[in-house]
Amino acid sequence: MSNLRNIKDRITSVQNTQKITRAMKMVAAAKVKKAENAVKMSRPFTFELFKMFTRVFKATSGGNFEPVKTERAIDNYPKLLEKREIKTVGFVVMSSNKGLAGAYSANIVRFTLNEIKKTLEEGKKVKLYLVGQKAHAALKNATRSLNFEIKSVYASLMDNPDSTSSLVLAEDLASEYVNGEIDSIELITTRYQNMMTYKVEKWTLLPVVVKEFHKKEFDEEHKVTHRESVHKIDPLTEFIPDLCSILQKVVPMYIANIIFQAFLEAQASELASRMTAMSAATNNAQEMIRVLTIDYNKARQAQITQELNEVVSGADALK
Repeated sequence: MSNLRNIKDRITSVQNTQKITRAMKMVAAAKVKKAENAVKMSRPFTFELFKMFTRVFKATSGGNFEPVKTERAIDNYPKLLEKREIKTVGFVVMSSNKGLAGAYSANIVRFTLNEIKKTLEEGKKVKLYLVGQKAHAALKNATRSLNFEIKSVYASLMDNPDSTSSLVLAEDLASEYVNGEIDSIELITTRYQNMMTYKVEKWTLLPVVVKEFHKKEFDEEHKVTHRESVHKIDPLTEFIPDLCSILQKVVPMYIANIIFQAFLEAQASELASRMTAMSAATNNAQEMIRVLTIDYNKARQAQITQELNEVVSGADALK
């Protein structure tokens, strides 16, 4: 009887868990479609902005701008675009605040640790700017074995990423870059591919790499050739107003928009990963309920058989 009660309790427990995982799957499925649409709608703008920025930057022959005085660090484009020796690398790690998304956070942390080790082996210092609690919880323990610094944690930015959040992060990163705290800014995010897959990637934000953000998937999706559309510069092109005035506006927009794109890609990837994980958990719960039900029926049948044998044995004893 005790065994039957234990099996029944396990079935009830798994059924309750299944209700939770099914609900989480439905919520993620409802959100991921919206996030997927946001990613697909933002990619063309991000790509065209990158082309425009690259075009203007190449027209300046790569820099040597006159110093300017600005209130915001992100507007100080001469400092942001100047070439200098990279001694300290800043990694901006996009993760999540919530769990139950399969191996999503673990994949990001694993990729980040590999990049940190490579950078340290090159003799460079590493500073981390973490977006989301999951990366912080995992990477803070790694500081004991690896020599890197967690400079800032932006936990709330992943709850509702928007252009304002991107600008806040962009200003903080630009301030660190202009002040010489970091010499390179790398974004570690997940690139959304479809409902089932995503890819952890590293994007170089600063210093400028003109071939960065050249993605084969994006080019195929929008039927464009990156090299032709970006790298061919007409020497007779006239920029109005002057190039410096254009860079004053384009550089902040470029930095903030790439960060915003990383936000959107990470959010869609996380939701898709959670939907897949909760779908698998729901199916596994159903299979577990099936197996436990069979075990319960077998145990119940064995108990009934035993009771019948006891009744027959008792009746025989009375004869």
